[in-house]
Order: sequence, then C-alpha cells, then structure tokens
Amino acid sequence: MMAENYMAVNYRAELVGVLGDPVAENPTGVMQEAAFRAAGLNWRYLTIQVKPDDLADAIRGVRAFGMRGINLTIPHKVEVMQYLDEIAPDAQKIGAVNTVRRVGDQLVGENTDGKGFLRGLQVDAKFNPAGKRVVILGAGGAARAVSTELVLAGATELIIVNRTHSRGEQMVNDVRQRTGAAISLVPWNETFVVPPEADLLVNATSIGLYPHGDDMPDISLERARPDLLVSDVVFNPPETPLLRAARERGHPTLDGLSMLVYQGVIGFELWTGRDAPEAVMKEALKQALGLA
Repeated sequence: MMAENYMAVNYRAELVGVLGDPVAENPTGVMQEAAFRAAGLNWRYLTIQVKPDDLADAIRGVRAFGMRGINLTIPHKVEVMQYLDEIAPDAQKIGAVNTVRRVGDQLVGENTDGKGFLRGLQVDAKFNPAGKRVVILGAGGAARAVSTELVLAGATELIIVNRTHSRGEQMVNDVRQRTGAAISLVPWNETFVVPPEADLLVNATSIGLYPHGDDMPDISLERARPDLLVSDVVFNPPETPLLRAARERGHPTLDGLSMLVYQGVIGFELWTGRDAPEAVMKEALKQALGLA
C-alpha cells in the first residue's frame, strides 16, 4: 500500500519562463509565480538570460524540457519567430512574438503586449479606441504591438512620432501594409505639440524608465484637448514625469503597470487554460516594485 501511494505522487512541476538579454530585472516571474500559487498549480516561472547567438539552442531547450510556454523580451521578439511552428495571425501582423504557448508538440507564437495595453485601456481607463485618433511616441516593438491592436480595435487614425526617420518609416509602412491603417509619421526633431484632435497619447518609448526616471519626452500638451487620455508603457516608475505633467493639467492618465499586468494575465490564461487571478498578480507586481 505504501509503495502504491508513493508511486501516485507527482514531484514534477510544469515550467514556463522568460528569455532575454538583459533579463535580471524583469519582474514577470514574481507576478506569475503568485498567480500559480493562488490557482493551486505546481508551475514554475524561470527567468533565463539568453544571448542572441544562443536563441536557437534555447528554443530547442524549451522543446526538450517540455516547457508549457515562454515569454520573450529584448532582443528576441522578432528573431524567435523563425524557430516556432506557428505564428498567431495578430502576432504575424505585429511582426513580433512576446509569448509562446505549447499546443501538443507545437510551439505557437503570440503577442500579448498590445492586447495587454488594449485591455488596460478598456478596463482601467474605460476608453474605447473605436473611431479615435491616436498619437504614439516611438517606433519600437511596443509601438508596433500597441498600434496594431489599436487599429484592429477600430482606431481611425494613428500618428507615429519618432526620432529615427528610417525606423519610423519602416514601422509605419509595415503596419499600413499588414492592417490597412490610416497611419502617418511625424519626425521628432523638435518639441512635438500634441494636436487638439488627438484622443489618446501613448508613450511607447523607454523615456522615463528606471534608472532614468526623471526623463520626460520632448512634447507639449498646450494645445491638447482637456479629455486627452495620456498613457505610458513605462511601468517602473508607474508615475512617470509625462503622466505627472498630464495629471497636473487635468488629463486622465493610464500607467504602464496596467499593460504589464494584463499582458501577464493573458499569458497565464494562454498557458493554463484557466482564468487568471488578476488582483493577486497586480498586488505581487506592486510589492516587487516597492509600491505596496
């Protein structure tokens, strides 16, 4: 009887994680491990540094270890696509993958960044992007994901503001080709004045991110409409100089914690097939960042 009971015990944890370089300061694992505990799941989240030249081997390791999924952060979100079996249609439109889920023996690439941002807009800011005009600062991976999801959610016009013209032009052309969006590029050579017709401003750059938390994007809100929603993808610190300046002028704001939590929530649900404990995840993230 004792031997029979012993054989019934399962000591094997299901594995997920994040691959990046650098990755040591990524707090996603704290949030996901808290969610697994709350859900009673014997899952572990591994934070793994992977150099660019080692990415192919790392994905082979994901397969060999039978991992249930993985997150990708800088600099792997585009490069990883060639090593996967399938790319979800919206991730294909974005041109980047930040989440991989296992379906049988197949690895499927997803992008939860834009979805997380969109859920934050709709749930936390009560903002519906359908029919709205949007200004996005930056042309990197976050800007691609956010702009694509906004277009798919019905935003009618996007203005991309970026310092490097070639990078901005490439992003604008890619998003226009993949979505048919009404999207244009404005060179960021001087202070950008947010136009009064804009309904939403998104800082999709790393300006204001720790340890440069005092930095402020070179913009002016002088002509902005009073109900312009100002949002930031930077989550550390949650109150960036941009959001502080917007709040002082009376604008509604949305911080980067919202996007980080909701992209994690969506990832949890993709991996486990269960509803995510959102409140637990948000609290764990706040504690990790010293905000609780």
